[in-house]
Amino acid sequence: MKTAMIKIGVAALLSASGALGAFAQEFTKGVVNKVDAKAKKVTIKHEDLKNLDMPAMTMVFRVEDPALLEKLKEGSNIDFVAERVNGKLTVTEVK
Repeated sequence: MKTAMIKIGVAALLSASGALGAFAQEFTKGVVNKVDAKAKKVTIKHEDLKNLDMPAMTMVFRVEDPALLEKLKEGSNIDFVAERVNGKLTVTEVK
Protein backbone atom coordinates (compact mmCIF):
# COMPACT_ATOMS: atom_id res chain seq x y z
CA MET A 1 0.00 0.00 0.00
CA LYS A 2 2.83 2.41 0.89
CA THR A 3 4.60 1.77 -2.44
CA ALA A 4 1.39 2.42 -4.35
CA MET A 5 1.02 5.79 -2.59
CA ILE A 6 4.63 6.69 -3.42
CA LYS A 7 4.10 5.80 -7.08
CA ILE A 8 0.94 7.90 -7.21
CA GLY A 9 2.79 10.81 -5.59
CA VAL A 10 5.69 10.58 -8.05
CA ALA A 11 3.27 10.40 -10.99
CA ALA A 12 1.44 13.49 -9.73
CA LEU A 13 4.70 15.43 -9.38
CA LEU A 14 5.82 14.49 -12.88
CA SER A 15 2.45 15.54 -14.31
CA ALA A 16 2.54 18.87 -12.48
CA SER A 17 6.09 19.65 -13.60
CA GLY A 18 5.16 18.88 -17.21
CA ALA A 19 2.15 21.17 -17.02
CA LEU A 20 4.22 24.01 -15.57
CA GLY A 21 6.75 23.64 -18.38
CA ALA A 22 3.97 24.16 -20.91
CA PHE A 23 3.29 27.59 -19.37
CA ALA A 24 6.95 28.71 -19.46
CA GLN A 25 7.29 31.92 -21.44
CA GLU A 26 9.59 32.18 -24.42
CA PHE A 27 11.89 35.19 -24.37
CA THR A 28 12.31 37.32 -27.50
CA LYS A 29 15.39 39.36 -28.41
CA GLY A 30 14.99 43.08 -28.94
CA VAL A 31 16.63 46.50 -28.80
CA VAL A 32 15.12 49.30 -26.73
CA ASN A 33 14.54 52.38 -28.91
CA LYS A 34 12.72 54.61 -26.43
CA VAL A 35 11.57 54.53 -22.81
CA ASP A 36 8.66 56.69 -21.67
CA ALA A 37 8.56 56.10 -17.90
CA LYS A 38 5.82 58.68 -17.35
CA ALA A 39 3.46 56.90 -19.78
CA LYS A 40 4.76 53.45 -18.71
CA LYS A 41 5.63 52.57 -22.32
CA VAL A 42 8.67 51.29 -24.15
CA THR A 43 9.45 51.12 -27.87
CA ILE A 44 11.29 47.93 -28.86
CA LYS A 45 12.68 46.72 -32.19
CA HIS A 46 12.10 42.98 -31.76
CA GLU A 47 12.41 39.60 -33.46
CA ASP A 48 9.30 37.49 -34.19
CA LEU A 49 6.94 37.31 -31.21
CA LYS A 50 5.94 33.67 -31.62
CA ASN A 51 3.50 33.59 -28.69
CA LEU A 52 1.60 36.55 -30.22
CA ASP A 53 2.04 35.37 -33.83
CA MET A 54 3.69 38.68 -34.83
CA PRO A 55 6.58 39.22 -37.24
CA ALA A 56 9.70 41.19 -36.36
CA MET A 57 9.07 44.93 -36.19
CA THR A 58 9.41 48.03 -34.04
CA MET A 59 6.48 48.74 -31.75
CA VAL A 60 5.34 50.30 -28.49
CA PHE A 61 4.51 48.12 -25.48
CA ARG A 62 3.01 48.93 -22.11
CA VAL A 63 5.04 48.19 -18.97
CA GLU A 64 2.94 47.88 -15.82
CA ASP A 65 5.76 46.95 -13.41
CA PRO A 66 7.92 49.99 -12.48
CA ALA A 67 10.82 47.64 -11.63
CA LEU A 68 10.90 46.50 -15.26
CA LEU A 69 11.05 50.09 -16.48
CA GLU A 70 14.25 50.57 -14.49
CA LYS A 71 15.88 47.70 -16.44
CA LEU A 72 15.10 49.31 -19.81
CA LYS A 73 17.66 51.73 -21.21
CA GLU A 74 17.61 53.22 -24.70
CA GLY A 75 19.96 51.36 -27.04
CA SER A 76 20.26 48.27 -24.82
CA ASN A 77 19.81 44.71 -26.07
CA ILE A 78 17.21 42.80 -24.07
CA ASP A 79 15.45 39.46 -23.87
CA PHE A 80 11.81 40.01 -22.98
CA VAL A 81 8.37 38.43 -22.78
CA ALA A 82 5.35 40.27 -24.16
CA GLU A 83 1.76 39.22 -23.59
CA ARG A 84 -1.73 40.61 -24.08
CA VAL A 85 -2.83 41.98 -20.71
CA ASN A 86 -6.38 43.34 -20.70
CA GLY A 87 -6.16 43.53 -24.51
CA LYS A 88 -2.94 45.60 -24.51
CA LEU A 89 0.50 44.39 -25.59
CA THR A 90 2.55 44.45 -22.41
CA VAL A 91 6.13 43.59 -21.49
CA THR A 92 5.84 41.21 -18.51
CA GLU A 93 9.44 40.01 -18.07
CA VAL A 94 12.92 41.29 -18.95
CA LYS A 95 16.33 39.71 -18.55
